Amino acid sequence: MKTVTESRVALGLFRVAEKTNQEINDLFQSALDNGINFFDHADKYGGDHVCEKRFGDSVTISDDLRENIYLQTKCGIRTEDGCDYYDFSKEYILKRVDESLLALKTDYVDSLLLHRPDTLMEGEEIAEAFDKLYDSGKVRSFGVSNFTPYQVEYVQKHVNQKIKYNQVQLSIVHA
Repeated sequence: MKTVTESRVALGLFRVAEKTNQEINDLFQSALDNGINFFDHADKYGGDHVCEKRFGDSVTISDDLRENIYLQTKCGIRTEDGCDYYDFSKEYILKRVDESLLALKTDYVDSLLLHRPDTLMEGEEIAEAFDKLYDSGKVRSFGVSNFTPYQVEYVQKHVNQKIKYNQVQLSIVHA
């Protein structure tokens, strides 16, 4: 198993749902041409795996190329009856990763992040899911998104894998 070093800049694919296959492929190729090999997804982007599927349908990734790009996805936000809530149960995490792999047309992701913190999360459930995903080769590393330092510490206390990322939202309107 080759370990790829991700670029310091990631291309977020939150808004590719409305793009054509050619536009998505051109965006992907432009990123590669500019030294970006880190592609950030989430099961929630565009709806239920919509952006992941659009990416998977638009970009053909050979085995050689797959070894040189870094795919990241996130899971844990569930939408029912128009409301979002969090689900970090073992079953839900495992289900969503399998769906992401299918949508992205790959056998593994380089990193999986828990998408936004849940104050009621159970560290043991997360640990069981992470162990199963890591041992099966479906996920190579793990992280979180928008967690406080205490929340990262809580997750790290329970899981065997190092929490590699805490991807935080940062923009002009959200600092």
